Amino acid sequence: MRALITAVAALMFAAVASAAGIGPAVAQAGFDRPGGDYASAPVLTGDPSVCAARCERERGCRAWSFSYPSASEERAMCFLKREVMPRVKASCCVSGVHGAGVIEPLLDDVEYSIDRVGADYRSFDTTPDPRGWPCAMACRAETHCRAWTYRRLGYGTTAARCYLKDAIKPPHPRPCCISGVVR
Repeated sequence: MRALITAVAALMFAAVASAAGIGPAVAQAGFDRPGGDYASAPVLTGDPSVCAARCERERGCRAWSFSYPSASEERAMCFLKREVMPRVKASCCVSGVHGAGVIEPLLDDVEYSIDRVGADYRSFDTTPDPRGWPCAMACRAETHCRAWTYRRLGYGTTAARCYLKDAIKPPHPRPCCISGVVR
C-alpha cells in the first residue's frame, strides 16, 4: 500500500511540474553565473561537459560556469560555485546548476558541439556568436550551400570562423563547433 501511495504521489508531482512548465534542469549556453567561485581550473579539452561533471562529483558544488577559450590563447576555464548565482547573458560561457549536465539546445537546424568536416567551398572569419548565426545566415543566402560549421573563437583560431559546405558530411561531436544543414 505504501508503494502505491508513493507512486501516486510521484505521478501527481510530475503532472503538476509538467503543467507548471517545470522541466529537468539543463545548462544554459550563452550565460555566465558571476561570483561565488570556490575553485577554478583550466579545461584542456575545451568541453563544457567536463565542467558540469566536475560539479557533479564535488560535494560542495551548487553551480558552475564554463568559459570558452579566447583568441588571446587563454584556455577554457571551469568555475565551481558554492551557491547558485543569478545568470547573466554572456556569449563566452555556458553555466548550469548541480544536476543540470550539459544539454545544449536544439534550435531550428542548429547542432551544438558538432563539427561537419570536409566539403568546404569557402571559409571566412566572422563575428563571435554563441549560436553561430552569422555562419548559418551566410549559408542560407547562398543557393549551393548545403551545410555549415562555425568554429568558436579560441579553438585553433584567433577569430570565429565560418565554413560553408557544398555537401552534407557526417556529424562529429566536438566542443569547438556549431553546425547546421540547409535542406
